[in-house]
Amino acid sequence: RELKSLEEAGSLRGSLSVEEQVSLISGCSSLQEAVEGAMHIQECVPENLELKKEIFAQLDRIVDDSVVLSSSSSCLLPSKLFTGLAHVKQCLVAHPVNPPYYIPLVELVPHPETAPATVERTHALMRKIGQCPVRLQKEVDGFALNRLQYAVISEAWRLVEEGVMSPADLDLVMSEGLGTRYAFIGPLETMHLNAEGMLNYCDRYVEGIKRVLKTFGPIPEFSRDTVEKANQAMCMKVPDDPEHLAARRQWRDECLMRLSKLKRQMQPQ
Repeated sequence: RELKSLEEAGSLRGSLSVEEQVSLISGCSSLQEAVEGAMHIQECVPENLELKKEIFAQLDRIVDDSVVLSSSSSCLLPSKLFTGLAHVKQCLVAHPVNPPYYIPLVELVPHPETAPATVERTHALMRKIGQCPVRLQKEVDGFALNRLQYAVISEAWRLVEEGVMSPADLDLVMSEGLGTRYAFIGPLETMHLNAEGMLNYCDRYVEGIKRVLKTFGPIPEFSRDTVEKANQAMCMKVPDDPEHLAARRQWRDECLMRLSKLKRQMQPQ
C-alpha cells in the first residue's frame, strides 16, 4: 500500500515499478536459503545487540568474500556488531532514517577494519535505488543524524524545563522556523548564505555563537515533571490512543511524501 501511494504520487524511488519491487519479496525458513546468491545483505532485526551479533555470526559462516554484510542499526557501533567476524572487511552499518519510504538519507558507518571498497559498493547501491547515502569516515556514538537530533532535543527540553517556552511554542520554532530553513539546505550552507560566505559569517557571528553555547548547561535529566508537562501538551494536540496516533502519522507521512516530491522537482543547482 505504501509503495502504491508513492507510485501514484510520483514519489517511488529507484528504477523498478511497484509490481517489480513486490515480486522480489519472498519468505523462507532458512537463513542460508534467504541469502543464497545475494551480493548485499541488509539486516533489519530489532535494535538488540546480542540478537544482531547472533545474526551476523551466522551470516559470517555462510557468505563468501564477495558479499556486503550491512546492518540497519540506528545506534549500535560497528565495533560492537562486527569485531571478531572473519568477513569484518565486508561489514558496515547502513542506517536508513524513519520513515524510509519518505526520507532518503542512509548513514554509512564503517567498522575500523571495513574495506573502503565495501563502503563504495554500498554507497553506489543506495544511490541506485534512490536513497541519499552519506559516509561517516569513522564510527561515533549516535552516528551523525542522532547526534544532531539529540542536540536539538537537549536544548528543546531545557527551554521547556526552565520555563522559557511552552511545549507547543517550542515545536513551532522547529516546524515553522528551523525545520523550514533546513528542508532544502543544511546548517553549514545556511551559514554560508546568511552572510557573504562562510568566512564572513564566522567573522561576524562566531563570538555570539560561543557566548550562547556557554549558557547551554549540563545534559537535561528529563525529570518526571517536565515529562508530564510535555506529555500533557502533546496529548492536547494528538491524544495518545492508537487511533489518533495512527491518523497523525498518516498525515505526517503525506506531508513528507509531498515534500519529497517537491525536493525532486527543485533540482539542486
